[in-house]
Amino acid sequence: MFKLISCKNKARRGKYTTIHGVIETPVFMNVATQAAIKGALSSDDLKEVNCQVALANTYHLHIRPGDELIARQGGLHNFMQWDKPILTDSGGFQIFSLASLRKVTEEGVAFNSHVDGRKIFMSPEDSIRIQKNLGSDIIMTFDECVEIPSPRKYVEESCDRTYNWLVRCKEEMNRGGGSIGSCSGFFARNGSCRPTLTKNPEHDPIDPPVSTSSLFGINQGATFADLRIAHMKRIAELDLPGYAIGGLAVGEPTEQMYDTIDVVEEYMPQDKPRYLMGVGTPQNIIEGVARGVDFFDCVMPARNGRHGKLYTWSGEGFININNEQYKEDSNPIDSSCSCPVCTKFSRAYIRHLFKAGEMLAMRLAVLHNLYYYNTLMEKIRSSLDNGTFETLRKELSR
Repeated sequence: MFKLISCKNKARRGKYTTIHGVIETPVFMNVATQAAIKGALSSDDLKEVNCQVALANTYHLHIRPGDELIARQGGLHNFMQWDKPILTDSGGFQIFSLASLRKVTEEGVAFNSHVDGRKIFMSPEDSIRIQKNLGSDIIMTFDECVEIPSPRKYVEESCDRTYNWLVRCKEEMNRGGGSIGSCSGFFARNGSCRPTLTKNPEHDPIDPPVSTSSLFGINQGATFADLRIAHMKRIAELDLPGYAIGGLAVGEPTEQMYDTIDVVEEYMPQDKPRYLMGVGTPQNIIEGVARGVDFFDCVMPARNGRHGKLYTWSGEGFININNEQYKEDSNPIDSSCSCPVCTKFSRAYIRHLFKAGEMLAMRLAVLHNLYYYNTLMEKIRSSLDNGTFETLRKELSR
């Protein structure tokens, strides 16, 4: 499923094959938390900005509209009209962010919905069943994300719990005729699996999706190097289709994040994709690639776009379009950018839309920023192909 094409020091160029298409790596996954990009972007817009993978969230879609409803609609691909790969986060980080609204036990996590306050319990098995209902291509294991800093003893216990949950996730993936990495008819050795649905006679359901999912494990351990290594060794023994580094970019210094990646990378299987969760800035991404990471995701480009912070290839690397200096600026956001926004609209017009409170302002800004991020990944892949990655890395260091 993953083909490592070349390596330059630790930086890797590869391809990851799913039934919904081949993912060229390194890749940035555009975050469609609730089956949509915040900023009024559609799935067609994602294609226009060269998105390869959309990332949706298990927790949010389980809460609303409900994963079984989505399954009755033919799965997430059909629901959001996206025919390329989808990765679903397990919901662990979102539950972590609920803080006082959750209680973690060995069995799972009890929490209150942020929407209506109702009590919900989610086990590792529940998380996998929900993600099967969504029909995603890459399923993330249910894990516990801990605060940084946290007491070492608690982090040790959390690592054990996350490992035990991963074993249970793997067993649930194999249950009901499915198996890890199954892709019905595509990877025949693994078979296929179907989601377990509660039939609703009031609806005339579309055929539910056949699961073609791969399970990725998640490494935890906060910033304790020895715990990170020990945990990575344990989960690597489970021989999963891919592995992620989780629990970073939650407030720790950037250099501490880089050090943790360096520590873990040595123990990650070379022939499996590596995913750095929730990271990050353009500089974080290129430094992550230099340290051997293949997959990235972050809400930052869309969130910054909605507030008028727009990325550029020159100067400081971004502009704040709300600034007075752009009031009569007839130039595009970036004269070297060929995105659907820069080829049509001026800085003055986009600034006007923000000042007028028009929804189009956010839409255009997010379109530009996601195009920038996906173009950044294209530049990185091209530099790895032609041996100029270190040159690009220096050019983009700001």
